[in-house]
Amino acid sequence: MWAATLAQGAAGQTPVPPVQPIRATKIVLVGDSTVQANSGWGGAFCAYHVTSFAACVNLARGGRSTSNYRAEGSWALALAEMRTPGFAVTYVLIGFGHNDQPGKPGRSTDLATEFPANMERYVAEIRATGAIPVLFTPLTRRQFKDGRLDRDLDPWAAAIRAVGARTATPVIDLNRLSADAVQAMGPVAANHLAQLPPPPLVQVAAATGTTIAAPKTEVMVQPATTGPRWGDPKLSFDYTHLGRAGADYFATQMTTALGEGVPALRPLLIP
Repeated sequence: MWAATLAQGAAGQTPVPPVQPIRATKIVLVGDSTVQANSGWGGAFCAYHVTSFAACVNLARGGRSTSNYRAEGSWALALAEMRTPGFAVTYVLIGFGHNDQPGKPGRSTDLATEFPANMERYVAEIRATGAIPVLFTPLTRRQFKDGRLDRDLDPWAAAIRAVGARTATPVIDLNRLSADAVQAMGPVAANHLAQLPPPPLVQVAAATGTTIAAPKTEVMVQPATTGPRWGDPKLSFDYTHLGRAGADYFATQMTTALGEGVPALRPLLIP
């Protein structure tokens, strides 16, 4: 009788629905120090603006241009990430410019020829893996003269927009968005987006509407008890790199623009 009751109970249970396989997405970031963790917006983007249904892999590296990112083997690592099986779709967000500018030995590229050719090659190779490329223009520097922002990266942003048009690739115009925002802030407020507070003389100059060369100072980021280790990041004040406030600000800008520019990604983003 006990066995019959158990059988009746089991027979009366609601069937358990089959498990639905996850359809996960991967987002790969490729760029320079304005994108990498600890000095750019990419760390905040991956940490705070992507849902658990998307893996976010930040492969940006400081000091890299469209040329040496490939030459050193970093691009090969990025291609391997794009080919990882199991993801329903992989997006590659890619942008350069800062280190492609003149005067950077081993990194600089010709704006008229080499830079756009490099970007187009990246786009083609992303698509060859089955991933989806999304271009972004370089984050602005925060240098002013007489109250006006020096938009020295505009030509590289224009080149990336042109590559996007030629290759039918979405372009997130982070250069325009960030430059407009920094211009509206003004130099005093914009200085607080850096990794360290501005030195007093720098802030005095900023109050006049003009930024001055900042003295070179660095602070080692290190564990409190073990002392410095090889590879620990260093923080400094400059007009290019970002501290936590700057990273959060521009990661939010990037997220909003990405949701508008690539609607398929919007459900995976947290504003």
